[in-house]
Amino acid sequence: MISVEQAKKILSENSERGQIKEIALGECLGLVLSENIYSPIDVPSFDNSAMDGYAMNFEGHNEEWEVSNVIQAGDTSETIISPGKAARIFTGAKIPKGANTVIPQELIEVIKEGQIAYSGDKISIGSNIRLKGSQSEKHTQILEKGQVLGAGQIGLLASVGVAKVKVWTTPRVGYIVTGNELKEPGTPLREGEIYNSNGPMLEALLKENGVKQIQGYKASDDKNSLQKIIDRALSENDILLLSGGISVGDYDFVEDCLKTAKVRELFYKIKQRPGKPLFVGKKEKKMVFALPGNPASVHSCFIQYVRPSIRFWLGKNAVWDADHQLTLAEDVEKKPGLTYFMKGKKTGGEVSLLKGQQSFNLQAFATAECLLELPGENEVVTAGTIVNVYDL
Repeated sequence: MISVEQAKKILSENSERGQIKEIALGECLGLVLSENIYSPIDVPSFDNSAMDGYAMNFEGHNEEWEVSNVIQAGDTSETIISPGKAARIFTGAKIPKGANTVIPQELIEVIKEGQIAYSGDKISIGSNIRLKGSQSEKHTQILEKGQVLGAGQIGLLASVGVAKVKVWTTPRVGYIVTGNELKEPGTPLREGEIYNSNGPMLEALLKENGVKQIQGYKASDDKNSLQKIIDRALSENDILLLSGGISVGDYDFVEDCLKTAKVRELFYKIKQRPGKPLFVGKKEKKMVFALPGNPASVHSCFIQYVRPSIRFWLGKNAVWDADHQLTLAEDVEKKPGLTYFMKGKKTGGEVSLLKGQQSFNLQAFATAECLLELPGENEVVTAGTIVNVYDL
């Protein structure tokens, strides 16, 4: 068996990046930029009004103006404002030549039709004008390689007229659920049968982590049948996950089938709880994770090993780092020599354990916010110890 640190080092040296592809802006939510982005234009591309009001040449004191023009947003005509004149202007409309200030309509006094005045101290020369290039100037960098594209980044790209960007593609991920005892939710159970929770959970975890192409497979505890499904799934996917069948029982055929499929073992079994019998292998550039069958083990191993590998494929960086380092709220007894991953909740700068830490028990995941890592060498991890914490 190897340590958690060794397992993560091996994975960090063997994980694969996705391909780089240029895709439409509307399809890139959650993906990662593979290049720096520079603005192709000044934004705004012209001086424009930040308010509904009146544009004029303001000299810094109380004045009166004759309204000579009306300028709407989207009006591309060239308007010139003479001294003593003002233009009725709307938010986003182009500032006319000869104007240096916009006074909001609520501060303007209408003396009579076509005649306005301003008196007060709330306006200075240049007020309420968005200057050309004040968001970003042409050729300046606006986004950095490695950034995840969310709604804000997509809005920024659209504002400078970018319609396509180069990103790392998402992987095709398949998962195989093994076990004759498994039945699908919604069907009646007979004594000795259990519901398939790993399949729906893995599908949800994959979707949460930006995977768009997901294929589920069901395998019985029959070696020949399992072999065919593994061979097919390897041919159809970039990353393959299996749950169950990787231990040492009479019907645990996964390891043998993966060897027959020419999957090269990277490691098998980790000094951890839950999830000791974890197998990770590789066939050419395809990654294979054979997870234990117990649901909490599946979830923990996914967070620690599968999720970082997917994030690396997507082009993200620092994927093996903990999300936080927080103070343990209580003493915890554990078996020395094993790293424990335990379900917890965060409160301020502390993290505390939840009840129901057994590997078969999913109840704690209903309220868990994170997994906390208890180091392998300790028999008792005392309150106040700084521990690694991974968000769920």
